[in-house]
Amino acid sequence: MRADRLVSLMMLLQSRPKLTAGDLARELQVSERTIHRDLDSLSTSGVPVYATRGAAGGVALVEGWKTQLTGLNRAELQALAAIGGAPGRLGDLGLSGPLRSGLVKLAAALPALQQPALEYARQRLHVDASGWFSEKDEVPHLELLREAAWQNQRVSLTYGDFDGKRSRRVVEPYALVLKADRWYLVAGTESGTRVYRGSRIAGAKVRAETFERPERFDLPSFWREWCSKFLEKRALYEVTLRLTPEAEATLRRMRPPADGVRFDEGREAGGRKTVVVDFERESIALGQLCEVMRGFEVVAPEGLRSRLLALASEVLSAHRA
Repeated sequence: MRADRLVSLMMLLQSRPKLTAGDLARELQVSERTIHRDLDSLSTSGVPVYATRGAAGGVALVEGWKTQLTGLNRAELQALAAIGGAPGRLGDLGLSGPLRSGLVKLAAALPALQQPALEYARQRLHVDASGWFSEKDEVPHLELLREAAWQNQRVSLTYGDFDGKRSRRVVEPYALVLKADRWYLVAGTESGTRVYRGSRIAGAKVRAETFERPERFDLPSFWREWCSKFLEKRALYEVTLRLTPEAEATLRRMRPPADGVRFDEGREAGGRKTVVVDFERESIALGQLCEVMRGFEVVAPEGLRSRLLALASEVLSAHRA
């Protein structure tokens, strides 16, 4: 394991101009003390690594030095095989073809002895990232946004909020992020760094002017912090439901317990169970309960009960002979 970590440490230093010991510790999931020991080992082995102090300091390799190491360990071969079978939503960016061709080139660069091992891994691990029935977000401007982020060019956006109201704004696209099956744009604005859901971007046009990306902006760190804050402040719309076993099974498939559902233990007379579900908004609750279709009763809130009754009345009226 330590040998693998030393190789990973060396490749990180080779791929990035300067990293702090803290950065390296987070990347490799070890302590800073371990990183310092590993750096000493690399130096003793003849790897020209050095450290500088100060705000702009860090750990780096002597400029121009590169290792010719190309071999992969077993876990890395398995990861390479899995990625090759799962271009997934990269097709939205126009990158599924380049991913495949890049992986072919990477595989071809492996030592001859590892070629059979890669094929062995491909036949034992396959990742299919597509869902069975989930609706795919349509994001028609992804390729434009990808290129703008790559070239550091400002973009004029037409953006719709949750209620469909549209506004125009100029943003500085830092990055695109795919979370589960949804694309998001991370961008700089006059009010700071903001996140925009890709499917709500109704229009995008690249502007002539470029921008300076914040020197200390780190995408993975920002995204972890943003997701944490989003979960803390997201809207709550709790609904108390009484469910038959069949409706409970349907709801469990749609919204597993970790997804804002609290299932009380035990059943009432008639086999029904009471649950509390956080749907975030009334409109989401109404839509998803219509998908459950039968076997449920809304206990609270009263406003949702009234909307369901009115909807049911309209449906009956429209279908009476």
